[in-house]
Amino acid sequence: MVSGPAHGGRKAVLPPHAGFVALAGRPNVGKSTLVNAMVGRKVAIVSDKPQTTRRAIRGVATGRDVQLVLVDLPGVQRPRDALTERMQRRVEAELKDADTALMVLNGEEGIGQGDRWIASLLAAAPVPVVIAVNKIDRLDPPRLITVLSAAAELGIADDIFPVSARKGEGVLELRTHLGTLVPESPFFFPPEDGSDQSPEQLLAELVREQVLRRTFQEVPHSVEVVVDEITVVRDDLTRVHGMIWVEAESQKGILIGAHGKMIKQIGTAARKELQRELDTRVHLDLSVRVRKGWRGDERALDRLGIE
Repeated sequence: MVSGPAHGGRKAVLPPHAGFVALAGRPNVGKSTLVNAMVGRKVAIVSDKPQTTRRAIRGVATGRDVQLVLVDLPGVQRPRDALTERMQRRVEAELKDADTALMVLNGEEGIGQGDRWIASLLAAAPVPVVIAVNKIDRLDPPRLITVLSAAAELGIADDIFPVSARKGEGVLELRTHLGTLVPESPFFFPPEDGSDQSPEQLLAELVREQVLRRTFQEVPHSVEVVVDEITVVRDDLTRVHGMIWVEAESQKGILIGAHGKMIKQIGTAARKELQRELDTRVHLDLSVRVRKGWRGDERALDRLGIE
């Protein structure tokens, strides 16, 4: 790698580096927020509900000569049904194919049994492991020192970064370090891309995010959103049709709400997110359909693209 001037007084161009970074961690440790912070735009939805991330979302963080493909894995957990079994298999496959792994810890909650179980999986990974201790903005210095020491005691990483994904603290330093761990390679995606998701997938996730923010108990886990139509009506208007799946009539009633109040609130909030993403006015048409037991239906999961 040449750092001095080349012939003619021009500086040599450094060869590009690119690679896959698999993010592992318990549900709700802030992986999605961290991916969004490193990419610089929203590519993964954020919620305080477990199982928010169901697919291995790839965020693409591109610098001048380094591209990180950030694989935001589903929250690692013990499988309970066909949905969580697929999520767990995807975690294992992505870790196997990654160039480096990033374990994200919730500094506010400290190190628990679930973190140690994930660390045991990463200990056998044939790639370097880095730890990010997230949510440090909520810790005082003594508590931060305690959590960083506990993270070091996991024994899986030499490099531990305290970060606040929500406020951006330490994110640039973490991203720069991860760039040193990926191989020399052409970029996998155009520099302007922020994700490998299709427009339909991304818009569906933005709608689901608004559902998660407004529902409780079992409803969030039973909801999936499918966007089956995106029509550009004119330069300043796009029409989007989305279908919200639930598993029971009672859940459909909750989502629609009295006199349609809930679905209207979801639609209004989701439309704002879609307009921000598409940079145009959006007409959003949402409907709710009951599909009993879809989380255990292999054909339904295939249709939803949950590998």
